[in-house]
Amino acid sequence: MLRVERRASAGAPTHVVSLPYDERKKSRLRVRSEAGQELAIVLERGSTLRDGELLAAESGEIVLVRAAEEAVSEVVSEDALLLARAAYHLGNRHVPLQIAPGVLRYQHDYVLDGMCRELGLEVVKKSAPFEPEGGAYGGHTHTHATGDHALAPRYRPVRSGVRSTRSDEERAEEEQHSHPHPSRS
Repeated sequence: MLRVERRASAGAPTHVVSLPYDERKKSRLRVRSEAGQELAIVLERGSTLRDGELLAAESGEIVLVRAAEEAVSEVVSEDALLLARAAYHLGNRHVPLQIAPGVLRYQHDYVLDGMCRELGLEVVKKSAPFEPEGGAYGGHTHTHATGDHALAPRYRPVRSGVRSTRSDEERAEEEQHSHPHPSRS
């Protein structure tokens, strides 16, 4: 089994893996490349693999990550205000969302489809790669404080290589927030 991780890599990929979004969010993952090679992917906690990202093994082998097609719902409209309203309501439910001009895409969910239809949008279920927004600060892991036992947030490295001068405590305080969430019954 070939072990791959994020590290500087150059050259052509020797392996390709196509993974749905839920698999690309995992920090430890065993997969098979398109050629049948078994791979162990090891990442920092809270990382998400992006379509087109390259991973490398100590041996120098390079793995190209592709976003696999999966069941998604797509909302298309020329009405920017209507799309903004839908994005607001989906975001308020912490739904990973892919945004393009005139298009919102999320992992298929009939309840969310109904909400978007109630807003006056047409929703189409399709099979397509899903590549949601990564978050404004290099990735957003949401935590909910529960008394004295709040979980500390995790941060993904910023891809540009720029490091923050803020302390972990300052970042944790900024990340923790309390706003009401609809109950799921």
